[in-house]
Amino acid sequence: MEFITVLGIAVGLSMDAFAVAITQGACLDIQTMRYPLSISTTFGAFQAVMPLIGFAAGSLFCLMAQQIDHWIALLLLSAVGIKMMYDGVGALREQKAGVDSPVMVCEVKQSGHLSTHTLFVLGIATSIDALAVGITFGLLGVNILVSVIIIGLTTFIISFGGVYLGKKVGPLFGRWMEILGGTMLIFMGINIAVDHISKGI
Repeated sequence: MEFITVLGIAVGLSMDAFAVAITQGACLDIQTMRYPLSISTTFGAFQAVMPLIGFAAGSLFCLMAQQIDHWIALLLLSAVGIKMMYDGVGALREQKAGVDSPVMVCEVKQSGHLSTHTLFVLGIATSIDALAVGITFGLLGVNILVSVIIIGLTTFIISFGGVYLGKKVGPLFGRWMEILGGTMLIFMGINIAVDHISKGI
């Protein structure tokens, strides 16, 4: 899989983490780099580990699915993308209606501090989508080590910036990032399918 495609998938996946990082940035009492580093490191690590787990599962079915692997990739990436878009649009509608979104809730608004337990839960919640992408990587036989490094570093950088951006713009911007991320994943899925079809694979 080409570097640009993997990078595009990495950016799309990181939008969930970016959205949460923005929200937490708006809530946390940030005096040092402790929270930005802990949030971005945790999100980046989980985003890197989840595809590895999915890759192991996808590799098991690789030989059986060689003729339809690109269609499976399209379906998985589209499903993840549509879910992200649905969550983002739903959160925007709830905000307009004056209802707090459970996805974007501020976990630390009372104390301004973030517990290790909460950070761990947020790391899992923002990386579940990467599991499905890992399955796709297993089916397509990509270089998984390079891919997870790209995904992990991309998420780290974007989440780190998201925390500081959250201090400026608040959680609204994060919801739009979920929608953008979903759109990107769908586009990457279509690109993989089109690439395989054009090569007659």
